[in-house]
Amino acid sequence: MKMQLRLGALMMALAGCVSTPPTLGDPPPGFKDENRELSYQSVLEKYTDRAELYAGFDTVMFAAATLQTQAFREARVRREGAFKALTQERVQEILTQEFAEAARTHEFFLGVHVFNYRYEDFDRPSSIWNMVMVTPAGELKPVSVERVGRADLELRSFYPYMGTFWVGYRVRFPATYPDGRPVITDGMGHVVLRMASSLGKVEMRVHAR
Repeated sequence: MKMQLRLGALMMALAGCVSTPPTLGDPPPGFKDENRELSYQSVLEKYTDRAELYAGFDTVMFAAATLQTQAFREARVRREGAFKALTQERVQEILTQEFAEAARTHEFFLGVHVFNYRYEDFDRPSSIWNMVMVTPAGELKPVSVERVGRADLELRSFYPYMGTFWVGYRVRFPATYPDGRPVITDGMGHVVLRMASSLGKVEMRVHAR
């Protein structure tokens, strides 16, 4: 109970005054060591933002997005390694793969709970949603949107903001412009994942590095 209260306090402090939707379902797995769990949650929160969309008094969507930076990928892989008792050699293999992916694309993990399933179509070519990554240099369209599936305890152990009825997506954007310039530069502070449709617009702003 003490650890849960501290985690709750951390999440509130990191989120500031932003309201967050209630999380339904059993609590997701986490580290038994309090400091270790708090460390992971801190990295997660640095690269995560949340948004809510309403139409009058009706809820349209809850959403959260986590940018898969090298720092977050390392934290996530080491968490997976601890949960699954992987060898250090195997963890290093996965990290090498993850860092190679990070060099090729800028990837968001997107969690959503859309209250009308007809509008939960982010991975379809005919989706009602226009999804872009916004940087100080402009907007970019994703190169791929992949539906991961409905949230389960495995997925929620890495992204505990997801509830039972949420769905996960991988949204990948180019790492470089056609002329070879990097999309995210060393001095860039934040990037935004924006989703807009006739139902409304949400923006999730996260640290770029």
